[in-house]
Amino acid sequence: MYILYYVFIFCATCLGAWEFPQTPMFMPGQKSIPGIDDNIDIVTGSQFNGLATYANLPYLNCLSDDEAEGKKYDIAILGAPFDTGVTARPGARYGPRSIRIGSERKAADFAWSVYTGRNPLQSWATIVDCGDVPLTWLDNNIALAQLDKAHTVISERKSSNASYSTHPRIITLGGDHTTTLSALRSTYKRWGQVSVVHFDSHIDTWDPAVLVCARSGLNHGTFLHIAHEEGLICNTSIHAGIRAPLARKKGDMRNDIRCGFSMVKARDLDKVGVEGVVSRIKERVAGSKVYISVDIDVLDPSFAPATGTPEPGGWSSRELLTILDGLNGLDIIGADVVEVSPIYDSAGQTTALAAAEVVFSLIELMVENPVNR
Repeated sequence: MYILYYVFIFCATCLGAWEFPQTPMFMPGQKSIPGIDDNIDIVTGSQFNGLATYANLPYLNCLSDDEAEGKKYDIAILGAPFDTGVTARPGARYGPRSIRIGSERKAADFAWSVYTGRNPLQSWATIVDCGDVPLTWLDNNIALAQLDKAHTVISERKSSNASYSTHPRIITLGGDHTTTLSALRSTYKRWGQVSVVHFDSHIDTWDPAVLVCARSGLNHGTFLHIAHEEGLICNTSIHAGIRAPLARKKGDMRNDIRCGFSMVKARDLDKVGVEGVVSRIKERVAGSKVYISVDIDVLDPSFAPATGTPEPGGWSSRELLTILDGLNGLDIIGADVVEVSPIYDSAGQTTALAAAEVVFSLIELMVENPVNR
């Protein structure tokens, strides 16, 4: 029967091939193609529609008093498109956009973790994407003042669920690592000193007089030194994943300790395993408020090629994500993922996908560990 049907279709197609428009032909019982007058949903149902936000979260202009009026939130995703504090390859100003695109397959209705069984996008927390701070690219001092103010404005608003937290917490999408200083200034105003858990291949506590010259001042390799000088961070901070060379044989390490940091080197993972790394971090920051900063170059370049200062011998994306999951229980009051420079990424968006997953882990940590004050 169906053979005769297909013969009929073939003949009819040949005879009517010159006609336009073509009249659709269907198998017996097959529904016809819906028309524009039918009840078709053109608003929902795809993660690829609309403006790009992280994990398809709702967008809110958190910096505008008028637009943010009456729209409270608990966790804010904030882009910091700044890369003129780098000492090597630029391009991280496009990082926030790249991370958002890397997250486009995530959405609140499709985000249950096979590892934890949790979905932080369906929880007590109202999470929004505040877009990018409009930073000038012509003057670093003005740009960083703009970022300082943006962090202050967002963190001073009232949260959506005051029983969990009175003020929102921010996850910043960098941008180069210089941008973390603005976040630390903001968290200090709201929460006081914090212990920084710093995932990076570089120490970033260089004295400005050593890294390039005294005139270089604030950049992505000195911001933690300056944070210490400003009294923003505790002497219970820790690096994780360090492996990059130093400028001075002993002086850099002495200054790093003076800035309040201990260290887990990249190869320590081979000796103590993930559990050992997690244990060291938790022991170091115990009893303090915590800020987590993830420079994507903590990953090996095979997992994150798109960064300004890649260093071979880093961790895999799986290892980093497992370590982050292990930090559950810490009082995390802020976080960031920085140094994604998409121009150097692979066609498969290797770095963007890894960075987007790290952001998701940070969201889950914040949701699982509300911090009230």
